[in-house]
Amino acid sequence: MPGENLSRDEARERAELLSVDGYQVALDLRSAVGEPGDGGTPAEGGARVRTFRSVTTIRFRRTGTGSATFVDLIAPAVTSVELNGRALDPAVVFDGSRIALDGLADENVLVVDAQCAYSRTGEGMHRFVDPEDGEVYLYTQYEPADSRRVYANFEQPDLKAPYRFEVTAPDDWTVWSNGAGEKGPDGVWRFAETAPISTYITCVVAGPYHYVTDTYRRGDVEIPLGAMCRKGLAKHFDADDVFLVTKQGFDFFHDNFDFPYPFGKYDQAFVPEYNLGAMENPGMVTFREEYIYRGKVTQAAYERRANVILHEMAHMWFGDLVTMVWWDDLWLKESFADFMGSFSLAEATRFTNSWVTFANNRKAWAYRADQLPSTHPITADIRDLEDAKLNFDGITYAKGASVLKQLVAYAGRDAFLEGARRYFKRHAYGNTRLTDLLSVLEETSGRDMKAWSRSWLQTSGVNTLTPVLTYDAEGRITELAVVQDGEELRPHRVRVGLYGLSPEGALVRYAQTETDVTGVRTVVPELAGEARPALALVNDDDLTYCKIRFDEGSLATLRAHLGDITDPLARALCWSALWNLTRDGLMPARDFVAIVLEFAGREADIGVLQMVHAWAQSAVTHYAAPAWRAAGGRLLAEGGLRELRLAEPGSEHQLTWARFFAAASSSDADFQLLEGLLDGTAKIDGLDVDQELRWSFLTPLATHGRADEARIDAELARDDTATGKRHQVRCLAARPSAAVKAQAWAQVVESDALSNALVEATIAGFVQPSQRELIAPYADKYFAAIERLWADRSIQIGMDVVRGLFPGLRDSEETLAATDAWLDAHATAAPALRRLVIESRDDLARALRAQACDGLAG
Repeated sequence: MPGENLSRDEARERAELLSVDGYQVALDLRSAVGEPGDGGTPAEGGARVRTFRSVTTIRFRRTGTGSATFVDLIAPAVTSVELNGRALDPAVVFDGSRIALDGLADENVLVVDAQCAYSRTGEGMHRFVDPEDGEVYLYTQYEPADSRRVYANFEQPDLKAPYRFEVTAPDDWTVWSNGAGEKGPDGVWRFAETAPISTYITCVVAGPYHYVTDTYRRGDVEIPLGAMCRKGLAKHFDADDVFLVTKQGFDFFHDNFDFPYPFGKYDQAFVPEYNLGAMENPGMVTFREEYIYRGKVTQAAYERRANVILHEMAHMWFGDLVTMVWWDDLWLKESFADFMGSFSLAEATRFTNSWVTFANNRKAWAYRADQLPSTHPITADIRDLEDAKLNFDGITYAKGASVLKQLVAYAGRDAFLEGARRYFKRHAYGNTRLTDLLSVLEETSGRDMKAWSRSWLQTSGVNTLTPVLTYDAEGRITELAVVQDGEELRPHRVRVGLYGLSPEGALVRYAQTETDVTGVRTVVPELAGEARPALALVNDDDLTYCKIRFDEGSLATLRAHLGDITDPLARALCWSALWNLTRDGLMPARDFVAIVLEFAGREADIGVLQMVHAWAQSAVTHYAAPAWRAAGGRLLAEGGLRELRLAEPGSEHQLTWARFFAAASSSDADFQLLEGLLDGTAKIDGLDVDQELRWSFLTPLATHGRADEARIDAELARDDTATGKRHQVRCLAARPSAAVKAQAWAQVVESDALSNALVEATIAGFVQPSQRELIAPYADKYFAAIERLWADRSIQIGMDVVRGLFPGLRDSEETLAATDAWLDAHATAAPALRRLVIESRDDLARALRAQACDGLAG
């Protein structure tokens, strides 16, 4: 639609013109059940889409000059528009995404009666039919700008207002929204008026959800708690653990923010086919239902869920109470929530090692994003909504959080938290920019935050810090310097640690100092005179955001003794640094694989082990020389099986190695073992092959032609659930057949019949590293299709397809040239589409450089 991609300039002009006093939104969702024709609305081309009635009343004032504006609405049809009692002709004023308004008065009342469409893409009002029992479930997801798919509004974060929702739903349903609600005698659910909030965090959840309640009490604070999921998942739902983490989070944030939770009740809904990890709707947080575990998982999985719960809770203050003016300052909520998730996890829950996970997992996301051509400052230049959608990335989340960890080291923890407290009190229920936060931090820390911000928030790229050591004749350090590399040299508050081998063979720290690294070269005089270290670690304790390198002696130590490092954070930092060397083409992929095979079996931290497993598979798939790729894969499978058999029966490590072995399996013997574990003729002591693990074993069998459609369908019969359906679809698309690939391609690219979750599953099955030749013909088809697809599909589906089907497994100079040719020929294509292609091109170019490095080692 012509006006669907709202620009920053348009939003600024509208905010200067008006302010919003309140919304009354009435939705009739009874059409969600029954046949598609019930409530169906003709759409372009004569097809009928399932719709619901949405009636919105907006009260707003003109505060600037001008008499015309527009309200946002994406809907198949508008029944009526009334402005200040004057009827406007929908055929004239509505263009499919905007309703033009003119003749504004000083005080205005707008009433829009529309037919809005249910979604199958996870955007707007998503409708899900559970294949297990036929029940229908609804939920909304809006960020950054999809509330306009559900009701008419001014879709931008700085036009906050209070909301009153009322919802008519099927009689046997329950409905939730941001405020507390109840069902009236007339069958209509009415919800308490919210505090002033932005459009994108309003929410409705409706359906026959399984719902559990609890209460948070502390002093005079009492918060009603709720948690919900589909009925089919109720038997797996560990709501007690969700509530435990929730209460621990409220304790932490109340202690540190000195601003009571401001939104009344606190519901948490685990919903199907969710595009994100979770969404911070005040009072009604939504999560992907994959956080409800159907089988045995590791503590790392519970830690991830707890982190997400606390991340979303942090948003109640950073994002919901105080909201950025426009998406340029998205980091004001996402970076803070990402940081606070790990911070609160470490200090308030059983997951006391969360900074290890952060260093090893979250920062890997940031390092990748910050080395792409599309990297951007943490405070980004967001011209429009398409830009905004793509900036929910590793820079805004993980780099921003890493930089905040550096800020705490730079300004001091107490000054940082006091700054946050002042920020909330000063800007409660309002909107802010970067300068608003910097001003309070300058007050509390006494530091020059403008200079810090210029270096860290307003520039892009990652620095590399490398130790350079010289020694005297007795082997003592005469000088240790830290050399900084990068386009923008930044001030880093770091700790430098020296590690040596103990008589027992452990690699332990014997000296450490904290210092400011500035400029190209910084001497650390405090460490002069210390004994020669086996390992010098320049970002010990992970205070700053940087890539770390090693001197030759330290690198040799890691090759021989990585598993002997006793400190889990130091060990995680070294794993991450070795992976960065591999990605950067400075360490052959086969060398990284050798280190994994030598030391991964000794890795105690399960989250780090899972990340190392993923890196090892990526090393073989993308960074190994093609001639060594098969050998590397066999080594991973052999190592995985060896560690599986050595792991303690019933342990998390056993489960993790079982999944790794299945993913790496490549020989007849491997497949025979997987088949035996599935049919019960083989057994590994302590390994419980539950339903989720069964799918993990079946996927490689399907990929290598050992499980046909009948076998896959038989597994679905065992697990005839929504989750089972996604697994089945992925397995079907993974089979090594040209006809299968053609069908999968057509289902994703030529049709929009699949839901977002099944699109994701089909792509995951289609793209198999062992099937490079089979999917090679789709490279040309990809470049021929993506511009049309980007125009025709929702942005979320467009992103999934453009990223997921890029022919990166056709890793050759020819594919690089084809990508460049497309970019040259489509210079005027949508900037967001071009960015996705440019990022994929960069991944491919990086892979080719790393393959060349690995080839030289062979």
